[in-house]
Amino acid sequence: MPPEKATAPAPSGARSRLAAALRPGNAGVVYALLLIVAVLTLLSAQLGRPPYLSATNVINILDQSSLIAILAVFTTVVLISGNFDLSVASVAAFSAATVLSLVAPLGLPLAMAIALGAGLVCGAVNGLIVQLVGINAFIVTLGTMTAVRGLVLILTDGRTITAEDPAAQSSLIALQAGYWTVPHVLAVLGVAAVAAGVLVLLRRSRRAGIAIVVAGLVAVALSPVLGFELRLSKPTYYLIVIAGLTWAVLRYTVIGRRLYAVGANAEAARLSGINVSRYKIGAFVLNGLGSGFVGILFAAKLLAINPTGLQGTELTVLAAAILGGTSLFGGLGSVLKSVVGALILFTLDNGFNVLNLGANYQGVIVGTVVVVAAAIYTVAGRQRQVKRVRESTKPQAPVRQEALR
Repeated sequence: MPPEKATAPAPSGARSRLAAALRPGNAGVVYALLLIVAVLTLLSAQLGRPPYLSATNVINILDQSSLIAILAVFTTVVLISGNFDLSVASVAAFSAATVLSLVAPLGLPLAMAIALGAGLVCGAVNGLIVQLVGINAFIVTLGTMTAVRGLVLILTDGRTITAEDPAAQSSLIALQAGYWTVPHVLAVLGVAAVAAGVLVLLRRSRRAGIAIVVAGLVAVALSPVLGFELRLSKPTYYLIVIAGLTWAVLRYTVIGRRLYAVGANAEAARLSGINVSRYKIGAFVLNGLGSGFVGILFAAKLLAINPTGLQGTELTVLAAAILGGTSLFGGLGSVLKSVVGALILFTLDNGFNVLNLGANYQGVIVGTVVVVAAAIYTVAGRQRQVKRVRESTKPQAPVRQEALR
């Protein structure tokens, strides 16, 4: 028998997953953000503008994008489930008007609970009509967007309402305004890395888990020497927590895997025993609850709401999700990439202001970026589909008889 050719060892699972995650098709939105930041930094330095990457400017960008990014997280969940929601801005405005109307007589906790409940009910109505009646989600949420905006007009009586009571104002300001400072960031990140490493060690790869745990312990050990503090606005921390928890649920739990399955092929998911209606309606309910929370933060930020407040925001949210690579047809998307998409939009907006670029050019450039990103993801998706079809139709190599003995 002729000697068999030596084959190179297959790469480890953790290494191959890391390589796949760093490919332009998967991490392209992150590379785009880094490229935009680099270009804006060079242009601002070349034109003698204030430093673009100053700590104050970075904190401002994160704060300005936080509310849109939170909406993008929950909208991404709905898009992954295979549906669409255009009512997020109207629901947020309705919750803002609700909390401003009730905070003085009822207090902030009860007013917040009612405002969140209003958003939850709006999301449930969307989900029930779409899933049980069978009307297209685009049509349903377009109608509820108009109807809920009408409720905002009724609640505000067509004028701007404000929180005039000083105690109500102070409670709302405490919810949103100000900054939280984390004194030992390396220690916090190290503890988080150790926890993540233990999870990976128990569920996936022993080698990768040990490496993550060791890196976390090193970060904790270096914290007293290289320690620095992190000062971010409260909405930015809300975004970090919400995006992190949502990502973890979608990535590591049965709920997340089933949600992706429902969005990719609802009929196949139903035949495999998944309650499709429960997951699709649940995505709408979660989106309504998240919109209600964003509305409360918006009210706390401005201490006022007018009948047109947040109007048009739903398009910015969808643009952030599209920039993050979320499919409008379901079954594909990442909440973290949607957050990066929101950061791209606000980074561009902030950079245009720093460079003193006119508003007319801003709209043209942002619109072009969204269309180009959608085109890139569409072409990449078609190429992956063609590759899968070719691999599935490729003739299999004949089985050697020696292998059967």
